[in-house]
Amino acid sequence: MSRQPMAEVFGYPINNFGEDATRHRTERLCPFSNKVPNCTKDKATAPLGVCSVYDGDKPDPIITCPVRFREQWVIASDVASFFFPADANWTSLTEVRLSDKNGRPAGNIGLLLVSYDDRGKVLDFGACEVQAVYISGNIRNPFEAYIHDPSANTGLDWSGGLNYPRPDFLSSSRKRLAPQLLFKGSILTAWGKKQSVVLDSAFYDTLPQLPTVSRDEADLAWFIYRLDLDTALNRYRLVLDQTVYTSFKPTLDVVTIAEPGDLDEFVSSIQKKLDEKLQAQPDAPTLSDAFSSEDE
Repeated sequence: MSRQPMAEVFGYPINNFGEDATRHRTERLCPFSNKVPNCTKDKATAPLGVCSVYDGDKPDPIITCPVRFREQWVIASDVASFFFPADANWTSLTEVRLSDKNGRPAGNIGLLLVSYDDRGKVLDFGACEVQAVYISGNIRNPFEAYIHDPSANTGLDWSGGLNYPRPDFLSSSRKRLAPQLLFKGSILTAWGKKQSVVLDSAFYDTLPQLPTVSRDEADLAWFIYRLDLDTALNRYRLVLDQTVYTSFKPTLDVVTIAEPGDLDEFVSSIQKKLDEKLQAQPDAPTLSDAFSSEDE
């Protein structure tokens, strides 16, 4: 297990003490096209500037902040190539509200790509869902200790501490990704619009195997990224690892419907619990116990 859970803080590896890295830590800046120059993760006044973390002994960092995916806006260019023809004029919009037939909110589209003609009229659009990985445990304690004195606390060993932070892939998929696809994706599919999902490669590897189709048949594409270390600059770079093409409905069934386990194993487990319950002595006297005492 990694002694230090954090990989990047305010956009730079925690062992980078160059001028730019120091300035970003001191001024709490975000280098990845946040809506403002500063990091606003968790709290605007006291941001939790952790961009990525380690998962045990695995060498590659795992992205835990969705803004981290905005590096150089490579995701927009990659996704646009799936949505639109090569010669299309397009731009991006963020946090676009989506409603259902009755006007009830279905959520915000985090990144909407729009193609337009020479007069600026909308020709087409597609939605991009960017999903970082949740963290279980406490990441703020290691962060606060590090940011207090980065050079002294880079190598602090947190591996034996209570609530050691780890990527929570299950919550990220079941509590966030699946509902987003279900509510927003159903509307966009009914409109005949393409969609894309941007994920960290480690996160994608935890998902069930998705049924794939050809690029031309796909209406939902998965853009899978990883972080590669540029050793000369001591900075991680966002790199497209693979693109997976799918159809919305079959994919939704796989992502949102749990595959059943073994029935006999489940019956065995509840039988064990039932046996333990029936064999346990009651905490309070029963009526039969009371009458038995009187007879004696």
